[in-house]
Amino acid sequence: MTTKFIGLKEFRQNISLLSRTARSNGTRFIVLNKNRPVFDVRPLMGEDVTLERIASDVAKAREDARAGRVYTLDELKQDLGLSA
Repeated sequence: MTTKFIGLKEFRQNISLLSRTARSNGTRFIVLNKNRPVFDVRPLMGEDVTLERIASDVAKAREDARAGRVYTLDELKQDLGLSA
């Protein structure tokens, strides 16, 4: 992946073009403000998106468990058609 450094002003003025470039060429942009990095703009690869989705699902499941929104084993078996 190619990395390019750009200024904050250039980023603001060309965000649409930069996002297309990042996606199509796999370019990573480090956005600088007064020569200090403030953003890392890069395309999400397939595995990154999957990991984000899994992390989100786990966080929601933990929240549901804390709130008591859970199924018993018998309810789960019945929903799956596994109970006799």
